[in-house]
Amino acid sequence: TAQRGDDRGMTSTASAGDVLPSPVALLRRDELPHPERAIRTRKVVSVRRGVYADADEWSRLAPWNRYLARVHATALVLPEARFVLESAAALRGLPIFGEPADVHITATPLATSRAVAGVRVHTAERLPLVEEIGGMLVARPADIAVDIARVRHHAVGLAVAGTVLRRHPELTPAVLHEVNRLRVSSRGRRHARWVLDRASPVPESTLEHVSLAVIEWLGFPAPELQKWICGRAPGDADRLDFWWEYSRIGGEADGDVKYSDTDAVTVLRARRDRDARLLARGVAATAHWGWHDVIEVAPLRAALLAVGLQPSRPEDSASLRSLTRLLTPLRR
Repeated sequence: TAQRGDDRGMTSTASAGDVLPSPVALLRRDELPHPERAIRTRKVVSVRRGVYADADEWSRLAPWNRYLARVHATALVLPEARFVLESAAALRGLPIFGEPADVHITATPLATSRAVAGVRVHTAERLPLVEEIGGMLVARPADIAVDIARVRHHAVGLAVAGTVLRRHPELTPAVLHEVNRLRVSSRGRRHARWVLDRASPVPESTLEHVSLAVIEWLGFPAPELQKWICGRAPGDADRLDFWWEYSRIGGEADGDVKYSDTDAVTVLRARRDRDARLLARGVAATAHWGWHDVIEVAPLRAALLAVGLQPSRPEDSASLRSLTRLLTPLRR
């Protein structure tokens, strides 16, 4: 479901002053050496009308990278486009779940909202603020976080908003709440508040953000985040992603994301040794989980119950089912 990277999330990361480049070379029709033959023999694929990419390279792209390439292809055809929502998030290296259906741009308030050839045009009395980065007009991070929180699944909104707060220390939940309050349309304002009330810069990965949502919906108590467990010697410490102080239980959202391209025996041995150190320092038990466990929900519930953690409120079954429906198609 996810690729490796600094964010351990669903996309790569971009610096604050630039956009992520296209993950594949994009060519206009007149730039192809023999366009008719290349298209007929399927040496290239159409990324959007008039823009092509090498078919072999395209087939190897992850879904979120195909989407990023489609955003860049749209910029080639529409150089004045102002990118918002997931399209802006992709350009800024924020979490992207799978391959969204549409590239999102804005138009003037007098234009008509419409979707044509994979491009959805949005209009509003007050459009999201954009800035030019890397020669493209891209919504500001605060606007991206708020707009996605207003219209997407809470878990998606939480991952995007939390990553924005982590990347941009000058932003706070209060700032995002104010952006939400100033939106002319009240539609989505209440939906966004769930995300903005919980968004935190502390989690270090998309998986950790989504895990936080699932832990809450399963009815378990809210954990402390990024807890250092220290030994006796100076500098002797290990950090846990999640920590429940009252029961001295730790949690690690790692699994397939952190260890996908590492020797499994070495990784499991290192994890066993680390868990032993934590036990010696007074940690009762440590639960481990990955994307599969979060998507299926039941394995994460079982992992937390197995280490002795108990729910403190009823499950939010509707939110759990909708998250599984959203993420199950992305598992491969």
